[in-house]
Amino acid sequence: MSFRLLSMTSTIALMATSAAADMNFNRVSSFATHANNTDPTAESSAEIISASGDGMTLAYSDSPLGVVGLIDITDPTAPLAKGNIDVGGEPTAVSIVGTSVMVGVNTSESYAAPSGRLKVFDINTMDELASCDLGGQPDSTAIAPDGSFVVIAVENERDENAGDGRTGQLPGGYVVTFDILNGAPVCDSMVKIDMTGLAEVSPEDPEPEFVDVNTANEIVVTMQENNHIVVMSKSGTILHHFSAGAVDLDRIDTVDERGALLFTESQTGRLREPDGVQWLDETHFAIANEGDMDGGARGWSIFKKDGTVVFEAGSSFEHAIVQVGHYPDKRSDAKGAEPEGMEFATFDGTPYAFILAERASVVGVYDVSNPTAPVLKQMLPSGIAPEGAVAIPSRNLFVTANEADLIEDGGARSHVMIYEYQTAPAAYPQLTSAGADSLIGWGAISGMVAGENGMIYAVNDSFYGYQPTIFTIDTKVTPAQIVDALPVTRAGYPAQKLDIEGIVRDGEGGFWLASEGRTDRLVPHAIYHVNAKGQIRQEIALPAALLAVEARFGFEGITLIGNTLWMAVQREWGDDPKDHVKLVSYNIDTEEWGAVHYPKAAADTGWTGLSEIVAHGDSVYVVERDNQIGAAAKVKKVFRIPADQLVPAPLGGPLPVVTKEEVRDLIPDLRANGGYVVDKVEGLAIFADGSAWASTDNDGVDDSSGETFFWSLGSF
Repeated sequence: MSFRLLSMTSTIALMATSAAADMNFNRVSSFATHANNTDPTAESSAEIISASGDGMTLAYSDSPLGVVGLIDITDPTAPLAKGNIDVGGEPTAVSIVGTSVMVGVNTSESYAAPSGRLKVFDINTMDELASCDLGGQPDSTAIAPDGSFVVIAVENERDENAGDGRTGQLPGGYVVTFDILNGAPVCDSMVKIDMTGLAEVSPEDPEPEFVDVNTANEIVVTMQENNHIVVMSKSGTILHHFSAGAVDLDRIDTVDERGALLFTESQTGRLREPDGVQWLDETHFAIANEGDMDGGARGWSIFKKDGTVVFEAGSSFEHAIVQVGHYPDKRSDAKGAEPEGMEFATFDGTPYAFILAERASVVGVYDVSNPTAPVLKQMLPSGIAPEGAVAIPSRNLFVTANEADLIEDGGARSHVMIYEYQTAPAAYPQLTSAGADSLIGWGAISGMVAGENGMIYAVNDSFYGYQPTIFTIDTKVTPAQIVDALPVTRAGYPAQKLDIEGIVRDGEGGFWLASEGRTDRLVPHAIYHVNAKGQIRQEIALPAALLAVEARFGFEGITLIGNTLWMAVQREWGDDPKDHVKLVSYNIDTEEWGAVHYPKAAADTGWTGLSEIVAHGDSVYVVERDNQIGAAAKVKKVFRIPADQLVPAPLGGPLPVVTKEEVRDLIPDLRANGGYVVDKVEGLAIFADGSAWASTDNDGVDDSSGETFFWSLGSF
């Protein structure tokens, strides 16, 4: 079955208002999973998550360590480590009834000989209470709303490296139920439910993925690779089963590694291949259409339990992701944002579906009061790769588990994020293109400059190398809104070989741009002059005296004082003293180059450097930052330099050293967002009245949570 729905883009809910009565989910804290580890340098991961009956403790599966991690959220704004439970295998799922933590544990020796157990632990003592043989490899678990039984999807997943990597590799999977008595499964009450012969795709090899139970004790099961859905009773009676069907998608990006956000392609008959599933009531359930073997419909759907589709998101969920800057361009040729996990709960009388986009690291919050017409209310920032979620309505809390741990690359660690349902405006997004006349994709915001009437101009960097763009941002609305995207062109085509890291107005309607070069990739260090149409009219190469000592980390920001352009060099070049970087000058009239030295902070770990330069009044302001994330971040600051000290000396000789004064530490601002401190504060803009704005670079959502923070710093 193919279901087609024109793409919808909801801007009403995402254009936040300041109405005091509005209820919104806002992130209040985060917990790095390595805080539970004996060795904090070991890789860990929060995948599937559940909450104790009183809502005071979280338990998450941690596959790399083979444990279930516990978090004390008595104070949700200050979560505390409670340690890990060794489960004796790979935990694939966790569900809690009261104080009993039920864990699906994969103990398989091989794909051909799968095995697993359902183990139960006391959340307080961490003692093992029970262990039931499943006969195969578990994937997901769910507990009936009345606590009477637990259901397990035994997937017996295929080996993707065997043969053609497709389904048809036996043994097939099945579903298991156990009665629950006094908080523990009764092992000899096991019911094994056969699912062979149901799906059109590999009927001999069912691979159940996700399960959920409604208030009528009916079980819904997704079979992702089989593109099939089954509704059954606890006893194993098949009540309904049907293909998950397909979707026709419009206005999507299907080209990988293009370095441009172009939503001009279509896909017809795209199989849903759902992963997560949640009952909304006794009649309707929602699925997240992640895709696996042959499909991935980039959105989510709502079905009646008889197989009738009552809602299809089509491309609209992904468009909302695009608008908040979270679209993962490097996944365009695969399954896009990959909605995978989901959660459902009712808060203060309103039923909400939470859709987790694994590759976009964002959560869509939908009001599903009418299952045939869900309303997108919010887009929540999450950690990298949200895998699982749990809602705790009794405490007005929502929690995500984010599996990616990038410790090997020096990146962000795996985190659990906690949100509170509050009477407060939505704190995120802080920058959006929702409400623009057309769909504007954006990300990797670097340099900025203030314009008139509350408008800021910002540029993207080389992550979008085939789409260099100047964005116009209206700061008079909340969240700030991207209202226009001006391509930077050369001879009528998107300009190539640019890494734009700075922008300043030229006073004539155009702009000067600073491009950070990288010689090993044939990208030149240069200054570009563009007109009001974005056309490059002048290209200025660096002089030999600079190129002779060049290094990879070049211009990061550009400003104009009189007839002289000033560019901040991010890090030391070949002739710079340690912990000193150049502020380079170029006189537009005389074409003379010069520089002064700026004394930057020494780095205990990694490096420090400059990311922006802005002239305002009698001072020049710079952003100085390190390249550290989370608790390791030490330097994210704005400093002020007296403008009269910017007297350039000739290149190649001794340079005068300017003095600096700290204006603002940005780390408290970044911590106030409830997540971890991001590394790349890249943009600073100051209006004529002294009001200042800062922004962060989300690296094009590549090994990044995708979060862009764009906020007012008050007056300088």
